[in-house]
Amino acid sequence: MRLFLVAGEPSGDKLGAALMAGLKQLAPGVEFHGIGGPLMEAEGMKSLFPMSELSVVGLSEILPKYFDLKRRIQETAAEVVQMAPDALITIDIPEFSLRVAKLVRKAAPEQHTVHYVAPTVWAWRPGRAKKMAPDIDQVLALLPFEPPYMEAVGMRCDFVGHPVVAEPQADAAAALAFRERHGIAPDAPLILGLPGSRRGEIAKLGPIFGDALARVVESVPDARVVVPTVAARADLAQEVVGDWPCGPILLDPRGRDEAVVLAEKRAAFRAADVALAASGTVSLELAAADTPMVIGYDGAWLNRVYITRMLLVDTVTLVNLVSETRAVPEFLGKACKAEDLAPAVLDVLRDSASQHAAMALSMDRLGRGQDAPGLRAARAVLDGLDRR
Repeated sequence: MRLFLVAGEPSGDKLGAALMAGLKQLAPGVEFHGIGGPLMEAEGMKSLFPMSELSVVGLSEILPKYFDLKRRIQETAAEVVQMAPDALITIDIPEFSLRVAKLVRKAAPEQHTVHYVAPTVWAWRPGRAKKMAPDIDQVLALLPFEPPYMEAVGMRCDFVGHPVVAEPQADAAAALAFRERHGIAPDAPLILGLPGSRRGEIAKLGPIFGDALARVVESVPDARVVVPTVAARADLAQEVVGDWPCGPILLDPRGRDEAVVLAEKRAAFRAADVALAASGTVSLELAAADTPMVIGYDGAWLNRVYITRMLLVDTVTLVNLVSETRAVPEFLGKACKAEDLAPAVLDVLRDSASQHAAMALSMDRLGRGQDAPGLRAARAVLDGLDRR
């Protein structure tokens, strides 16, 4: 069996690697080709070109790279058509991957196609499901309420669980050790500042979050602020966080072993009393660590106007959506202001009981305690091939 996988961001690389591990367990001898990052390469793939070329998000970031992306789309589709794998499996990055699938379907109508991570048609642009249906045979969904949206337009859709439920978590001893290493008293309020991992997010949200957390520390003088970051953005994070008046501790991963860095991040999540975080998957990471949160997000002006006008739901925070509550306060677009974020963080510090219940429910609904999502996804892919 030969499979062609396409991933374009670290999150997709992680999904792809887990899927590949599951496939190797269920179908020994499977061959992998395509585009991926270090995790997928460790599972046996040689990437067609560096995955980092595809790590863009939003109209304002895609437009300057349009012609480079278009060339890579055509190159990738041509490789799939020539190889004729048993399945083309695209992982997220719909701006790239669904265009590849469209070109492949046009040139090779019988090619089996799978898309991993259902588009958020429940939140905005519901027409995307119908638009992708002619080119995608099967969708692997991370959220339990997504299959009906895909099935309504003729695609098979399998809920395979969210990868966050398979991630190891730090224990109480690790959390206490983290506090001791960084000189944080066991009873001092610990706040995580999480302004995102993309350059645009850090530049936009960093100053807002810094102002908000300064106000919190002014009200709670013994509170400490910790800011994890990724190596690729450490320079920018250091520059932005260095201007925060609340004396934050930056967890700088540069020059350190990756496993140690990841363990420290998990310990920080477990040790924290509350987080001020950008919107995204990080809300589920916090929920897995049972860390209450406040969500704030604002993007480039063009993205803000385009998306907010088309939003179909009253919350974008995944914990709220999965738990069917509104336990996590969020401040989006123009509402993402320090003077509003700070009181919300203080409120959660005082009382977070409703969030703990919502986070636990979310983890259960996302597949905690069941087979690992990568294995479930592999099983769904193989079943889809068997039923062609």
